Amino acid sequence: WLFFGLIWWFIAYCRGDLDHLEDHAWTPCVNNLNGFVSAFLFSIETETTIGYGHRVITDKCPEGIVLLLLQAILGSMVNAFMVGCMFVKISQPNKRAETLVFSSHAVVSLRDDRLCLMFRVGDLRDSHIVEASIRAKLIKSKQTQEGEFIPLDQTDLSVGFETGDDRLFLVSPLIISHEIDERSPFWDVSRHQLEKDDFEIVVILEGMVEATGMTCQARSSYLADEVLWGHRFTPLLSLEEG
Repeated sequence: WLFFGLIWWFIAYCRGDLDHLEDHAWTPCVNNLNGFVSAFLFSIETETTIGYGHRVITDKCPEGIVLLLLQAILGSMVNAFMVGCMFVKISQPNKRAETLVFSSHAVVSLRDDRLCLMFRVGDLRDSHIVEASIRAKLIKSKQTQEGEFIPLDQTDLSVGFETGDDRLFLVSPLIISHEIDERSPFWDVSRHQLEKDDFEIVVILEGMVEATGMTCQARSSYLADEVLWGHRFTPLLSLEEG
């Protein structure tokens, strides 16, 4: 508004409109434009299409008509850009995803006499994440039997998709477990090999924000040195009478 107001004032100054304010025989570029403040107000009225009717452009000013078209087009683009920015900011609840926290380490230990890879996830807010689901992927270099090298091969780690355990009711911190069985990519990996191996486990938690119904996603990952063999997580909850 200030920029275009300055241009409207500059046009009036160059044409001599400011020197003929009381001359009724003179046709200015913009009627009733008598200084920078009125040029600024005309700029606002033009871009917001208010049109009070007191200040109006005349047909004797071709440079003013070109500037009017330019400001109208640019104003529409700025409005569309601002609406888009506001929509994107509202539709992506990044702050909500920041309150979904993951444990800094993953552990490998026995649970019900089965070797499992486990990590913990928790929600810091009182409002719930609706339809929360979690998945995990192992990212690791791989060479096929034909000799093809795949630098970033992605393999799904089962965290309960078959049984529905991947759908979470996240009212308290939960330990997510991946059973290391014959179908697991860690089935042939020993403790010594795990410590010197090069891989990354990416975990993705998705769900809808209860208040807005918008989808949010939180991600974390565990490198090889962040997976501890033979450890367990400290219990966070305890039961007391009453």
